[in-house]
Amino acid sequence: MDQTCPGCGVTLPAHDGPVHRYMESSPACWAEYGKVLAREYSDPELMAGCHRLTTDTFAVQHPGKPSPQSIQSVAIHLMALYAVLELGSTHDEARALLSRAADRMTFKWLDRPENLGNVTAADVARAGSNLEHMDAVKSWAHAAWRAWAPHHSQVRAWAEAARAP
Repeated sequence: MDQTCPGCGVTLPAHDGPVHRYMESSPACWAEYGKVLAREYSDPELMAGCHRLTTDTFAVQHPGKPSPQSIQSVAIHLMALYAVLELGSTHDEARALLSRAADRMTFKWLDRPENLGNVTAADVARAGSNLEHMDAVKSWAHAAWRAWAPHHSQVRAWAEAARAP
């Protein structure tokens, strides 16, 4: 039997297990994400090369329901994707932006796009070499960022406000 993730929409063989408390996913999708994280945490090259995008992308593909935590999570992770993918910020610069935003800003709920991108954590989990893994993460991040296009102007405004002194 298969199950479809309520977040990203990927269909995977049914899996019994935990899920995140406010990012909505199927247990199978959460397990695939866990495989991706385990690989990245065990390899310094992947941690430096793509881990920031991995965490941001999973968060925006699994926005959950409106709550203070999920509202802030989606907003700051979209801001990080914007910073890295559009501004060319380093992962450390994106992390600093998130910290400033989380400390001093209030966000509003962004209605979830109908489709959250055609690449998922399951695609990344199947990657072979480190280069393939990093390429898969970049494709995943770009697909998720494009999916949120109706909200790009709001995300850019938040990012600019967070970058201001």
